[in-house]
Amino acid sequence: MLHHISLGVSNIERSAAFYDATLAPLGYVRVWDDLRPGEPDQAVGYGPPGGGDKLAIKFRPKGQRPPGPGFHLALAAPDRQSIARFHAAALAHGGKNNGGPGPRPDYGPHYYAAFVIDLDGHRLEAVFNAPE
Repeated sequence: MLHHISLGVSNIERSAAFYDATLAPLGYVRVWDDLRPGEPDQAVGYGPPGGGDKLAIKFRPKGQRPPGPGFHLALAAPDRQSIARFHAAALAHGGKNNGGPGPRPDYGPHYYAAFVIDLDGHRLEAVFNAPE
């Protein structure tokens, strides 16, 4: 249903470093960027290697706010181990813990996830939902 989603960020260089590190364990990479220090409308796109972007971060230094309560972005993980690496990378790059790696039986018998908050307050989840 969704083609891609964009998130506004207040510091594109810092956020790009966060997303480069945090998305790598899930198998997602920077697929394009338009970085021009000091200029408006900079952005970075992420997706599977060799593919198009599914997530973009866009430089919005003024008035940038994350969506309100109830919104989060759930990212597919290839396995449970990648979720632990996602969580650790997010925390190492300035993210906040919002629920460590582990099973979430209330969401289903095989649901395994971790939750973080990025540098601008966007809520992110990495999820693996299959028997392992």
